[in-house]
Amino acid sequence: MVIRTLTVAVASVLLAACTVGPDYVRPNLPAVDQFSNNPSQQAAQATPAVDMEFWRSFGDPVLEKLVDEALLSNHDLRIALAHYEQANALLRNSKYDRLPTLGASAEASDARSSSDQLPGVDRPGRDNDQYSAGISALWELDFFGRIRRGIEAQRAETEASAADLAAAQVVLVGDVAETYFRLRGLQEQLRIAQQNADNQAQTLRLIGLRSSAGLSSTFEVDRASTQLENTRSRVPALQSAIAVATHRIAVLVGKTPETVLDGLDSATPLPSLPETIAAGTPADLLRRRPDVTAAERRLGAATARIGVATADLFPRFTLGGLIGTQALDAGALFERDSETRLISLGIDGSFLNVGRVRSRIAAANAATAADLAAYEQTVLLALEETENALVRVSRSAEENAHLERAAAAGARATATARLRYDNGAIDVLDVLEAERASLQAEDEFAQGRVRNTVAVVSLYKALAGGWPQYVPKESTASR
Repeated sequence: MVIRTLTVAVASVLLAACTVGPDYVRPNLPAVDQFSNNPSQQAAQATPAVDMEFWRSFGDPVLEKLVDEALLSNHDLRIALAHYEQANALLRNSKYDRLPTLGASAEASDARSSSDQLPGVDRPGRDNDQYSAGISALWELDFFGRIRRGIEAQRAETEASAADLAAAQVVLVGDVAETYFRLRGLQEQLRIAQQNADNQAQTLRLIGLRSSAGLSSTFEVDRASTQLENTRSRVPALQSAIAVATHRIAVLVGKTPETVLDGLDSATPLPSLPETIAAGTPADLLRRRPDVTAAERRLGAATARIGVATADLFPRFTLGGLIGTQALDAGALFERDSETRLISLGIDGSFLNVGRVRSRIAAANAATAADLAAYEQTVLLALEETENALVRVSRSAEENAHLERAAAAGARATATARLRYDNGAIDVLDVLEAERASLQAEDEFAQGRVRNTVAVVSLYKALAGGWPQYVPKESTASR
């Protein structure tokens, strides 16, 4: 009889069940066919660099080692991973709501009533021993999809957490690469400052010798000394900036700031950069960007929660059952006629509080509207970031070409000025001016190369290059 009753109840659920609330529909993406600043669109064969782990394309083993350590030990990444594991556990928990909740109990009691409660009954007659044991089950019949919508919402949240994890990886690798290249640029600026300080010290020494021989004035000596000290003053500032960048890299790879990382103390040149990077189309970008995926999945979760709130407008049915045994003596617990059973069908009447339920539905609708606006804003910011990165790569490459020619011309002018000064064709002020201009040109060229390299890294980061779409295992399970 119990089996027949449960069968009828399950059949009723399958026949009458429906899912209230709106079904989620993915929003349409902006109708943008191509990026306005993508130089690879006109290239015959663009380098598909975005499809690989971009930090390995630079051919720098120190950078590759730092990225590997960061992906293993960075604390922000560990936090994002923990959040994903938490969401995954909550998804598994929500799926159990589809199944009956089981319980088991056992009780043994020894009670004695007072003589006032049972007058005229002797003491043994007032003793009452009782023993019981049972197994119970309580099952919410999901007629209106409250549980199904809850699972749908949690699944979307889990997928959003997985996308957050991928986004954290993209940001982390970009930060490591960008800080690393800034460090290399600072080291190059330090080398230039120290080399120019040595050259200017030699110039000052020669001017001092000429002044001792009466061929130069103290004014020329003071001008040369002023320029030398100004150049030397750059060294401590650059050393400080190098230390700061080194500390930042140490923290990014999960170490204490004072940790000395292998390979960072010796300067190495900046890498050669690809001429073109295939950015693809905006649609490709938006499918690849994990932050866009996370925003879209949170919109899906918010939409499902409307259904959870809407289901509260309807009664909530629960099917309960209990099978047990009860006796006055422990030895009689499992004898014939000691068994007990209970089958119940419950109805939750909280749906009668219509005002409260509709308030929760309105709140869920407002939250969904906010998540829709957040998704649309994320899409626009992704397109903006990529357009900005593309134009920076293009313009910084042009800037870098001019600065390289200026640095080369400045070095030639300085060599010529010294030669002409030695021959008496020009005075020392011309030499000092040539040295100052050459130092400035070399320094700006070093900074320009850093800007160009960082722009390429920023473009890879904007394109979310080298990151496969990460789908959590739970989201591919049967639904």
